[in-house]
Amino acid sequence: MTEEFLSLSAEETSKYARRFAASLKPGDMVSLCGELGAGKTEFMRGITEFFNCDDQLSSPTFPLLNIYEGSLDGEPVVLHHFDLYRINSLQELEGIGFDEYLSNGYLSVVEWADRFPEYNLLYTVTVTLEYAGSDSRRIVVKRES
Repeated sequence: MTEEFLSLSAEETSKYARRFAASLKPGDMVSLCGELGAGKTEFMRGITEFFNCDDQLSSPTFPLLNIYEGSLDGEPVVLHHFDLYRINSLQELEGIGFDEYLSNGYLSVVEWADRFPEYNLLYTVTVTLEYAGSDSRRIVVKRES
């Protein structure tokens, strides 16, 4: 199933991400794709807001992984946020135990996941942000059935 949304601002992107996050559950693995500046971090910010993560969200380009602890309806939520932008090879990604992180049952969001198509079958949903004008973004959500 594929959904599309046109965002006219960063605020709309974050708002849509909060609505999207309502459909997520532990064990889901989200592939988050798009060019530099397309809004991936803003989308991620909306997800962390939905799960009441108190940590300040930053693009994890330097730390490969940020772990956010939040809650939903009083239940704890652990969210793993990966950024694969600086990973240069499949060997490097495997060397850090990436597949082990993905198999741990936590909710995971992986920016730049499209750089490593070898893992595509593990993702339960793919979100792609594309430029649709200077301030607009097209957000495409594809769920695996």
